[in-house]
Amino acid sequence: MQIKSCLYYLGISCFPVSFLSLLNIFYSFYFNDLGNIKSYVITLFISLIVGFNFYKSGKEFKENINAFEQIFLVLLVYLTISFFYAIPFYFGGYGFSLMDSFFESVSGLTGTGFSVINNINSIDSPLILWRSSSQWLGGFYFLIFIILIFSNKQINSKFVDFSFNLETKINLAPNLIRVSIRTFFIYIFLTATIFFLFLVSDIRLFDSFNLAMTIISSGGFLPENSLDKIINTNLKQIMMIFAFLISILNFYLFYNIIFNRGNIKSHKEDLYLLSLILVFSSLFYLTNDLNIFLVGINILSSIGTSGISIGNVPENFGLYLLVLTLFGGSIISTTSGIKFLRIYILIKAFVMESYKLVKPNVIVNTNLMLSNKKINMENIKMSFLIFILFFLSLFILNSILLLDILNFENSFKLSILTLTNTAISNIYGVEKIDFSSLFTTSKISLILFMIIAKVELLSIFVLFRKIFFRN
Repeated sequence: MQIKSCLYYLGISCFPVSFLSLLNIFYSFYFNDLGNIKSYVITLFISLIVGFNFYKSGKEFKENINAFEQIFLVLLVYLTISFFYAIPFYFGGYGFSLMDSFFESVSGLTGTGFSVINNINSIDSPLILWRSSSQWLGGFYFLIFIILIFSNKQINSKFVDFSFNLETKINLAPNLIRVSIRTFFIYIFLTATIFFLFLVSDIRLFDSFNLAMTIISSGGFLPENSLDKIINTNLKQIMMIFAFLISILNFYLFYNIIFNRGNIKSHKEDLYLLSLILVFSSLFYLTNDLNIFLVGINILSSIGTSGISIGNVPENFGLYLLVLTLFGGSIISTTSGIKFLRIYILIKAFVMESYKLVKPNVIVNTNLMLSNKKINMENIKMSFLIFILFFLSLFILNSILLLDILNFENSFKLSILTLTNTAISNIYGVEKIDFSSLFTTSKISLILFMIIAKVELLSIFVLFRKIFFRN
């Protein structure tokens, strides 16, 4: 594995951190909140220096990066950018340890939403903006990785081919800038759309801006201790539902709608996903005496792996909502989880095999949903492998967390939420957890599995196989 081939791309990934640091410096001056400004200046210069040196060192080798080095690059990006984002937390004067600062930044970049900050009002507004921007940047990077890296044939996941994608079957090196620019403008437009939805529903500017970055990235950080303090009217709840839909559905769906490209019929995955959301919301609403908008928000937040919630739900429905986090929205979206399409493939495979047992000579329909794309045995094996890896990871992480102060129920639910990059919420029946008081081994384990879950379990498996079983 040639590390130099990764440095060019790692250097480019540092520059957005520099820009966001500069944005926070301007914000601090504008609102005369200068208590933490030195840390943003430090982050600005370190990210620029490191980024420029990486960019220069790897420029000659950028064409030589293979699929396995690309997966390694994703890990490097999340770890390096998390280090930069940890600087303002560590030097902010709030007493965060280096481990807690790094934990907070990893949680933000992966869109998980676990936080060592128990009272958000105890930190200044620039730092709140900083942690929200970590989610936004992490969501943007994830889209680039999904489109350019995880669709690579050498990685052999092949699931992106089933989901509508404008950039199919392209290589990283010659297409990075073009795809990144297109993705950035779509991403910024969708963020602005969510921001506008919140503004017109009379949510204050600061909260709207932070919430927009949280929702578009399926993150879990809030500008207040409770979402109920912000989303407190029916209009605001309706706008929140639309905002969640934007982050859950295929990233290119809205691009096709806006530019009238005539490709809407290709979004079969989104049609099924919307139907599934409607069914789950109806079942939940009919079995509970709850506000319909509250039900919609909690269902969408779970399927979209955000985890932020409104109100309370009956305790016996905590596991129901927890399971929904596995669906994880469209393949090409900022959501995590196992992904709805893989679950669909496994269910379809089970039905096909059952039907063959009853009528061995019958020709079984292997079409994916309502499309002409076929499900083959390789797709089924890959989907099954992802499930196996998920439950293996769940067992390992749960075993580690049980050595901490957590009981079995909390450690089990926390493990699922970690592996789906979903924030802890009362709707899942999890007791409030003070992450700052966890053992260092637990924090390190959560950090590793938050990154692994975001990077895709299958990709880690492929990389592991490449490194240790080359023959």
